Amino acid sequence: MPRFFVEQANSDEIIITGEDAHHIGRSLRMRTGEQLTVCAEGMDYECEITRITDSEVYLKPLSVNPCAAEPSVKVTLYQAIPKNDKLSEIVQKAVELGACEIVPVLTSRCVSRPSAADFEKKRQRLQKIAVSAAKQSGRGIIPTVSPMLTWKQALQSMQAQDISVMLYEEEGGVRFGEVPLEGKHRIGLFIGSEGGISEEEAQQAVDAGLHRVWLGSRILRCETAPTAAISILMYLTKNL
Repeated sequence: MPRFFVEQANSDEIIITGEDAHHIGRSLRMRTGEQLTVCAEGMDYECEITRITDSEVYLKPLSVNPCAAEPSVKVTLYQAIPKNDKLSEIVQKAVELGACEIVPVLTSRCVSRPSAADFEKKRQRLQKIAVSAAKQSGRGIIPTVSPMLTWKQALQSMQAQDISVMLYEEEGGVRFGEVPLEGKHRIGLFIGSEGGISEEEAQQAVDAGLHRVWLGSRILRCETAPTAAISILMYLTKNL
């Protein structure tokens, strides 16, 4: 069943406008009486089309239920900015696996060093990728691709989570299974770029309360590591 997102919905009538309305009427050629799913704030509204105009689609909600695809934990991925277009793949897979937010971070070892203005242009495209991935994977929300943060800003943000972890390939890390995740609802996950993270930044992360996590002897690419780590988090929190 086609799936669309709105910011808010009520049980009486839902109106879809803009590009989605055009897509429903022109591309999908849907008609009055047909049904689709509208997602708002983690809830799925099964709806029937009651009227279609050139710019609006009017819907009658038939039922409403929590979205079964939304995990019970909110994982925020703090991703050090990689080279080339790797961030597009990272955003797509993170959304599919259940992340609620992707926060790009500029660390000392990032080879790609865009200005805030340049990254903002790229962020708009990344957000569209997040929307597409959310629709494809049946999510109940559209995860946010946030503006780029400095390392200091990212540390402050990660401290505000219930618990935060960082992938670290050097000695001193623990297995994911040893991280005290029970009862934690908001989880921060930091992953470095191609060059990893400097010893100074790693120590600053530990001082800020982050848990160093080791994924084993194999060194994963920076676009592979988020997929592995989020999958493990979802498994350990019974969301996979």
